[in-house]
Order: sequence, then C-alpha cells, then structure tokens
Amino acid sequence: MEIKVERFDKVFFETEPKDLDKIKKEFPFFFPSGNEDVVWLNKMQDPLWKKLYTEVQEKYDDFEPVESKLEVLFKHIKYYFPKTEIPKVITVISEMDYNNKVIYTDSLLIISLEMYLGKEHKFYQFPKYIKQNFEESQIMPDVVSSFYNQKVRADIGKNLLSRMIDAGKELYFKDVLLPDYSDAHKMGYTKEQIQWCNENESYMWRYFIEKEMLYSDDQKLMPRFINPAPFSKFYLEIDNETPGQIGGWIGWQIVRSYMKNNEVSLQQLVDSNAKEIFEKSKYKPKK
Repeated sequence: MEIKVERFDKVFFETEPKDLDKIKKEFPFFFPSGNEDVVWLNKMQDPLWKKLYTEVQEKYDDFEPVESKLEVLFKHIKYYFPKTEIPKVITVISEMDYNNKVIYTDSLLIISLEMYLGKEHKFYQFPKYIKQNFEESQIMPDVVSSFYNQKVRADIGKNLLSRMIDAGKELYFKDVLLPDYSDAHKMGYTKEQIQWCNENESYMWRYFIEKEMLYSDDQKLMPRFINPAPFSKFYLEIDNETPGQIGGWIGWQIVRSYMKNNEVSLQQLVDSNAKEIFEKSKYKPKK
C-alpha cells in the first residue's frame, strides 16, 4: 500500500502571489466561491502566517515518519473494512481549530499540522487539558477518531450509557487499528491520568450505579462525563484529581469486556446498540 501525501501547506506558502490561480486550479476545494483573491494574497504575505509556516516546516519538513505510520494504519483499516477507499492525504496550515485537527472525507484526509507542534509550543494559548494533545503522537489517534466519526458512527441514544458506549466503541477502534499505541495515547490522557482511572474504576462505577445515571437522559451529564473538560464532575472533593471524559473511559472498558466475552466482529460491534453491549459484556470493574 502506498499513501499519497500532498503538502498543500508548502505549496501555498512557497508560491508567488502572482501564481495564486495555479494553486486554485490544483486544489479547488480549498478555495470556496465567495472569497476574494485578496483574502488568500494577504494570507500568503502575512508575517504571522509565514512565521507559523516556518514553525511547521521546522517540525515536519520530513513527513516520511508520519507517512509510514499512515500506511500501517490504513493497512489495518483496509483489513477490517475492505471496501474503504484509501484517501488522498493533504497537509494544511489552518486556523488552529482544535475540534477539527483532522478531517476525513470519502476521498480526502486533511491534517492540520499547526495543531501538532508540541503541547509547550509558544503559539498555543489554550487550556492545558486541550493542548496536551497537540503532539505528533496524537496524529494517528485523531485520524482513527475522524474515520470513526465519518464512516462508522451510527445514531446514538440520548442516555448516558449510550454516549459512554459510543465513546467506548471509538476507543476500541483504536485498540484494533493502533495496536502498538498506549492507552494514554488512544484516550488522549497522560500516563498519570490512565493510572488514576485504573485505580479508581470500581469507585466510579459504583457512583454511576448508586446515582442511577446510566439510563438518565439528563443532557447535563454529557459535559460532566463525556465531553472534553479539564476534569470530570462527580461533585466530590476528588474532582480536581480526575481527568475529563471519564464516561468514555468507562464505556471503553465495557466494550472491551463485550468483545472479550462474545464472538463478534468489529462490524457487529458497530451494529450493536448500547443496551445489548452492556448486557452481554459481563462487565465488572477492577477493584
């Protein structure tokens, strides 16, 4: 398998302004109608954008190591999902949109390299819990997340358990497609955060059961336990010690238990609903 990578970031910032039309013809999807050429010409010549481009090139002038990892990943994807077309990979420098670091479509995989310069980079003015994943090591996990969201994710129920298990499915995809990655990288946690989860699994599970949260449709539970956050909100003294998205981590353990205790394929996992997965998982938290 050969992955084709096009460095749009290099093409754009190393092209003379007078040749803008050539880029627009080659990459029309990056130039939506309605924007005047002056927008792109200003960006080409803006000192701040040029400085950001310089920083990206210092880090990713040689993209071959990332390319090799993409090839391994897509071999795994092709094995489990044979009908998947291998997309063209395009690197860009975008608007530092941390919610869309990677965009996967039917034929394109777009990677915003300015989001992977290292969590301590001077350009990042973000909270710690967000920028801790602005590392090169997060590119592949982010590609899998985008693949899951675009190609796989089905309708999700509104209750907390459904959301936990949907997050668990996405993380299980990383188990399968990124077998050499640590749980910390898959989850976007530090080693210490993963250790905290392992040590407190039974306490967290008991909390969800005692508070009768699993089948609750209360949407306020999502920012507390599912959405990215500096910490999870049990409303206890330990809150500041907890990592965010703890519900997704618990959902991951349920999905792992389900796959361990049932002879099912990855596609069957995708097609199964949260209630069925939970009931057949025989999940028991580690004490």
